[in-house]
Amino acid sequence: MSDDTALAVAALRAGGVVAYPTEAVYGLGCDPQNRAAFARVFELKQRPPTQGVLLIAADFAQVEKYIDAATPAEAIARVRATWPGPHTWIFPRAADVPDWIAGAHAGIALRVTAHPLAAALSRAFGGALVSTSANRHGELPARTANEVRAAFGGEIAYILDGAVGGLERPTPIRDAVSGAQIRA
Repeated sequence: MSDDTALAVAALRAGGVVAYPTEAVYGLGCDPQNRAAFARVFELKQRPPTQGVLLIAADFAQVEKYIDAATPAEAIARVRATWPGPHTWIFPRAADVPDWIAGAHAGIALRVTAHPLAAALSRAFGGALVSTSANRHGELPARTANEVRAAFGGEIAYILDGAVGGLERPTPIRDAVSGAQIRA
């Protein structure tokens, strides 16, 4: 693990919000099980928590516990064929997933990322991470560490500096069971 990743993980474990590069933009992340850190993400974004967020992970095992066990096997297979990769899927969520993660939504949005830094961060943390674009609500998402600094100043516990992936727009979102596209 790099020193930068270790510092980001320490910030996450201390309940901090970190910024890190993803497939298209910088993300803001925290431990999804830490309600205070989660609230801080929404405070930073100036966005209502009813909107929910997605979780990213380094591998399927890190997101499996968030998925309702009754989800059809063919839906799981369809999704797994696209991961790791820039594909976010909404699953029926497991009953023990805290409401604050999904907001007002019945499902939960998940992605096993192929972005090397985001995946390394999740792997080093040992679990899925909150991932929402690094921007104030209604503003354009940051695409560089300097843009994160300009938008948030010293409000972020740690910024993992690196290049975003090759996507021009945030990842598409699809429904895992029906396959329907939610966001292009």
